[in-house]
Amino acid sequence: MLPVTRLILDQKSKKGLTWKSIAQQLGRSEAWTVSAAFGQAVLSEEEAAALARALDLEPESLQELQAIPYRGAIPEIPPRDPVLYRFYEILLVYGPAMKELIHEKFGDGIMSAIDFEWKIEKIPDPKGDRVRVELNGKFLAYRKW
Repeated sequence: MLPVTRLILDQKSKKGLTWKSIAQQLGRSEAWTVSAAFGQAVLSEEEAAALARALDLEPESLQELQAIPYRGAIPEIPPRDPVLYRFYEILLVYGPAMKELIHEKFGDGIMSAIDFEWKIEKIPDPKGDRVRVELNGKFLAYRKW
């Protein structure tokens, strides 16, 4: 975790804020805002200023998040964190079926992780709340040349 991310998390906790409330101040989605705070998306100068205001930080303290990041910050594979491991497990178990359905429905190509959005939703359920994960990426066909 980046030191600036730790600073952001500390201030978020200290101020009792949610990612949704912070995202609203940036004019961005909750998912994108968290990604940016973890150094996986680039903040504009205006977004950094809005984040600094939301967290009572000096804008200069967020300068690192305005640079193009080295993406892909999971330090070990497989991940040891139980939440992250479950996503890894989902790919191990269901990945080949997901790939098969993508190819059947779209053809030979991939889902972009660049032209991409994601979100997490809490779905109340009497048997125990559910986690809904939505991944939404542009289809990119392999080209011939």
